[in-house]
Amino acid sequence: MEQTASQQEIEGLVKQVYASVAREPHAGYHFEVGRGLADNLGYPAELFNQVPKEAVDSFAGVGYHFDFADLKPGETVLDLGSGSGMDSFIAAGLVGANGKTVGIDITPEQLDNANRLRGDRFDKIEFRHARIDDLPFEDASFDVAISNGVINLVADKQKAFEQISRVLRKGGRMAISDIVTEKQLTTDIVCDATLWASCIGGAARQTDYLKMIEAAGMQVVETRDNTQYHFLSESAKEASGEFGVKSFSLLAVKA
Repeated sequence: MEQTASQQEIEGLVKQVYASVAREPHAGYHFEVGRGLADNLGYPAELFNQVPKEAVDSFAGVGYHFDFADLKPGETVLDLGSGSGMDSFIAAGLVGANGKTVGIDITPEQLDNANRLRGDRFDKIEFRHARIDDLPFEDASFDVAISNGVINLVADKQKAFEQISRVLRKGGRMAISDIVTEKQLTTDIVCDATLWASCIGGAARQTDYLKMIEAAGMQVVETRDNTQYHFLSESAKEASGEFGVKSFSLLAVKA
């Protein structure tokens, strides 16, 4: 389906913002970035032993979900919206030499960073340019899908969840963190491209979000609010207070 001009504007701004994060992670944004954020969200220190520092510096996630993912040696993992690769590097360490991790993203600057950091050392990681709502993989290709603060940026979330379900094996797991709302956002917020790039404007109501996952053929097993995550900009804080915009993590299993 052809995108509307507003959707093109939103995607363009999202790419622009995250290209800036890739180039200048310490420049200051509407959201937190880097190791301090990861620590606050609950990432255990031991997970960073083999993660390139530059990948951590560009981390812009909204929650922690590796406990939900429960990655095991030899598993194949798909990281949706992998950025400069922090979660992909962590996943690769957990699944070991017999496992495989693929990260996808739409921002060239983030992918350039990730591939440069991967080098020849991390031969069990692959980074590719791809969209979450149009995954270029065969059915039942992965054991686990992970994502951190990205699906809210996708306009057609139902299609995204259907694609994720399609590429997961039966019994496969989806462990993600994302931004959702308790109340329906107003049109002026939804149409604000800046708030989309700040992970606010594209946030779905939590009840609708969970229904979309179930409709895609996955069963939601567990959810958890990430109360450690805080918005930085005043507009984001106002939306959070008025509409219950928040970060949460979840585990779903493909039926």
